[in-house]
Amino acid sequence: MTGFGKLGLIAGGGDLPAAVAARCDAEGRPVFLIRLAGFANPHLASWPGAEFGMAQIGAILKALKAEACTTVCLAGIVNRPDFKTLKPDFKGATLLPGIVAAASKGDDALLRKILSVFEAEGFAVEGADDILGGEMLAAGALGTVSPTPEQLADLKKALHVAEKSGELDIGQGAVVCDGLVLAVEAQEGTDAMLSRVAGLPADLRGSAGDRKGALGKAPKPIQDLRVDMPVIGPRTVEMAAAAGLAGIGGVAGRLILIDRAAIIAAADRLGLFVWGEAR
Repeated sequence: MTGFGKLGLIAGGGDLPAAVAARCDAEGRPVFLIRLAGFANPHLASWPGAEFGMAQIGAILKALKAEACTTVCLAGIVNRPDFKTLKPDFKGATLLPGIVAAASKGDDALLRKILSVFEAEGFAVEGADDILGGEMLAAGALGTVSPTPEQLADLKKALHVAEKSGELDIGQGAVVCDGLVLAVEAQEGTDAMLSRVAGLPADLRGSAGDRKGALGKAPKPIQDLRVDMPVIGPRTVEMAAAAGLAGIGGVAGRLILIDRAAIIAAADRLGLFVWGEAR
């Protein structure tokens, strides 16, 4: 673990916040969770923390300081809100115009603005990948299944599409099958994108008996890598399999694995490859 001091974990949805908190426990590092209302999973209540609305910025900062947190980590899924419906506290109200202005420039600008708020209050910002340490995808095959040349070509194209999409601040993922782009991830997220692929006509995608195509996930070239790093977990493998895909891949060192052992077990059981593309 590269971090220092007590961690304030700003927790959204998905499995990543629990993985970060569990790693802190394993390393004996104190952690305090800010559970974002409407996003954080209920099971996160098993860690010390408090729940706040995402616009209660003053209350969040006060809680982090009261708990003597020295660093913060933003982890988990947080969908862009309807800013008109937010109920900010006084600090949030003073910052909201700048946040809305940043949001109009795209997700990356919004994230940079949010990070600047914590940094201005004296907190260091850590990436989830730094805290998780070895839980990043390495180059080559993860597990016993390797892609065929055709499958690897689909993966490389999917990663290229994902990166080009990321340049426009759209998303981090894409699915390609037989050279055809089947889906590009936007605000709906990876799970919803894979569900869309599963609903496509059978002649466009693979099947359990004839797996084809690949999901590629890559960070946006413009983004701050301390937040919003691409993530896959066992559920990603299950949903890729349900969509008939042959595998999943990412840029080596730029894709977080949630429960590496479970990912390998699911991929080997279902006959999918998980591949890290060296850059």
